[in-house]
Amino acid sequence: MRKTLRLSFSLRNTYRVNSILYALRQVPLLRRLVPADVYRHREFKLLANVLSVVWEILSVFVGKALYVVLMVMVPASLLDLSAHARAQLLLHLFLLLSLIGATTDTYLFDPSKDKYYAVVLLGMDAREHTLVNYLYALAKALVGLTLCTLVFALPAGLSLGQCLLVPLYVVGVKMVYSARWLWDYEKGGRVHSEMRDAASLWVVMFLLLGAAYALPLMGLMIPVTVAVPCMVAGALLGIPALWKILTFAHYPTMCKELLQDAVVTHPVTLQGVRLDAIRKSISVDTGITSQRKGLEYLNELFIKRHQGLLWRSARRIVVAALIVFVGCVVAMRQLPSFRLSVNDSLMSYLPHMVLVMYAINRGSGFTQTLFVNCDRSLLTYPFYKQPGSILRLFWIRLREIVKVNLLPAAVIGVALTSLLYLSGGTDAPVDYVVLFVSVTVMSVFLSVHYLTLYYLLQPYNAGTEMRSGTYRVMTAVTYAVCYLMMWVRLPALVFGAALIAFCVCYCIVASVLVYRLAPKTFRIRP
Repeated sequence: MRKTLRLSFSLRNTYRVNSILYALRQVPLLRRLVPADVYRHREFKLLANVLSVVWEILSVFVGKALYVVLMVMVPASLLDLSAHARAQLLLHLFLLLSLIGATTDTYLFDPSKDKYYAVVLLGMDAREHTLVNYLYALAKALVGLTLCTLVFALPAGLSLGQCLLVPLYVVGVKMVYSARWLWDYEKGGRVHSEMRDAASLWVVMFLLLGAAYALPLMGLMIPVTVAVPCMVAGALLGIPALWKILTFAHYPTMCKELLQDAVVTHPVTLQGVRLDAIRKSISVDTGITSQRKGLEYLNELFIKRHQGLLWRSARRIVVAALIVFVGCVVAMRQLPSFRLSVNDSLMSYLPHMVLVMYAINRGSGFTQTLFVNCDRSLLTYPFYKQPGSILRLFWIRLREIVKVNLLPAAVIGVALTSLLYLSGGTDAPVDYVVLFVSVTVMSVFLSVHYLTLYYLLQPYNAGTEMRSGTYRVMTAVTYAVCYLMMWVRLPALVFGAALIAFCVCYCIVASVLVYRLAPKTFRIRP
């Protein structure tokens, strides 16, 4: 076991060091300082090793701290509650959100690259490698969460015992969920994969998120007398689950099936099995044609052949939004206090919608589809990279991506204005217009932003793997800015006017940047 852990660390560190060195070459400001043969320079490898060790240490605490602060502490601070009610809300959030982590981040069923390298390429013992790395991941989660709950949740109102119980509950439910799938594999031979079963996991995640955050807004929270016993039960159930995990006899065959989903097993993939899903969604109807000319002809054929793929998620978001709308209407009829809260929140917390629109925007998926089924081939032709052609196609594609994102945005805008009216209305009729327009403008801005990033940083190589560290950083910055908008406190009219002005300016700047820079940056990465 000790040797396996040491080899796993060495393998993970080597992979991480190579990734760091490659990323340094991708940052525009550092590209001139980092030599092309950076892998041969000892000083750069030493720097990358130091960063790798720091990365490993920070991974124990940083992710857990962000989770506790952003997902639990900040939402709890937005409600004006007594000390007892705040502690109840914290336990409510920990109880439900931990179930999301148990189903979406099991550690055991993640077909990662380092697992593929170790088990398939290096021939390490599948059982020993899986168990060592799984127990190590659980230990990191236990240590990180214990420290974070003591630092953040203890001063916020949880008792010392409750703070210590939360990490045990989290680890316990993770083991229970993993053991459940091991039992299922023994009975039916089907291996669970976080990559293959992503669709069903997203459904579970959204349901639990709704229960975690929507219920407190209605004045409903899981009582402490229920939450604490549930957490104790989850922690105790982890004991037999751990025994099942340790005694499971089919790790070699399970790993072989699981790692068929690993990115490295497919030379041409897009984040695992996503490329296969994209291909299956393309229409093969040979009768599809267009009467348009030039780039408009190319775009219309692309849109018609990928109509199902591009619009499916938008239609699902519309259905989800309508379900939430109906639920809010029913809740307002049953709970007068909730009706007053909705009326006040719609105008006071309009900037919060920026994060919501970011979450549902399909810009990233749209650009991925563009590259996989169009640009990957056409970027090999010189005419496709001419400034005039690039700008023309940029605006054509922007029109299409705005159409896709405007459908759910318009439905959400109408739903919000309807909720404002049904919850008591407003003295200023212009507020209805501001609410609807602001939501749609957010959608337009994010569409422009994603397409601009795609043209300026085109992150994919010929194998459709993301190879741009700058693109990842910019998407992370985008999320951070959208999240920070939750702290903006502006009148709805002022916020809406500022948003419209910013969106117009951003479109102009984006067009100029795409025209000037995209001929150099819009290329297939090595």
